[in-house]
Amino acid sequence: MDKLNELIHNRAVSRRNFLAGAGTATAAAFITGCGDSSTIAGPVLSTGVTDFDILNFALNLEYLEAEFYLRAATGSGLATADIGSSPGTVTGGAKVPNLTAAQQQILNEIAFDEQSHVQFLRKALGSSAVSRPNIDLANSFPTLATAAGITGVTFNPFNDFDSFLVGAFVFEDVGVTAYHGAAPLISASGITSGYLTAAAGILAVEAYHAAYVRTALTGRAIAAAAASPATAYPYLGFANKISALRASVGGGNETTLNVPTSISTPSAIVAADTMNAIAFSRSTDQVLHIVYGTGGAAGVAKGGFFPNGLNGTITVTAA
Repeated sequence: MDKLNELIHNRAVSRRNFLAGAGTATAAAFITGCGDSSTIAGPVLSTGVTDFDILNFALNLEYLEAEFYLRAATGSGLATADIGSSPGTVTGGAKVPNLTAAQQQILNEIAFDEQSHVQFLRKALGSSAVSRPNIDLANSFPTLATAAGITGVTFNPFNDFDSFLVGAFVFEDVGVTAYHGAAPLISASGITSGYLTAAAGILAVEAYHAAYVRTALTGRAIAAAAASPATAYPYLGFANKISALRASVGGGNETTLNVPTSISTPSAIVAADTMNAIAFSRSTDQVLHIVYGTGGAAGVAKGGFFPNGLNGTITVTAA
């Protein structure tokens, strides 16, 4: 970790799967063409991908999460100092209205964490950090909802707290599985330099966020049923539809949200395998399929939440 801290202070580092039916009209509207591809220095892995490619891949995802949470909490996004010299634009996003004091505090906390992750990775990468890509928080959510089979509503996570939880659910499990999947890609020298330790620390915080979102959705479903058994809490169902959609394009690795019943059944709130309760992981390619909404297509380099693609080197789906 000492080496990583040195890199952060000296700015000395060089740089570097949602839609089930790709053939449907909905998927076609969500999927588009090609993106940026730049080269950086750094410890090179056997795949040709460097440690700094991995860090910049993570930075793209943190930009997305930070913009989502900051806008939900405050109505504004990342500061100019945190988005790079040639940032893309962010479409959509607004402060969630009618929050309780506790809900506002939760949004503030997660927004602060995601903003801090962006700042941490940008400092670690120094001048090699990629700028914020174009991010779509307006059109991507309703398109995703339609593809997932959420009908009868125009889904907008910035409308109210329950909708916000479903929107957060879209991202948080992906973040946890992405960091878990990236860990084995870090080189031996990267491990010595502290990259694995730092990534594990970020993963832990993302897992706290995911646990809150999953528990809140389940708890609010339980409370709604207790208040009036005839009253449906549709948001839990919305989240599970999105989970099924992520599974179809992102390698499976999902845990359906259900009201827990006993200690003899697999977890229904924590996203983990049913045998050993170990968190799932996803490859960078599977993550790209999810955030682009590729439906399993190869050679896609933009779409979904990133209408012009990610910035950096890991930008194109393989299969």
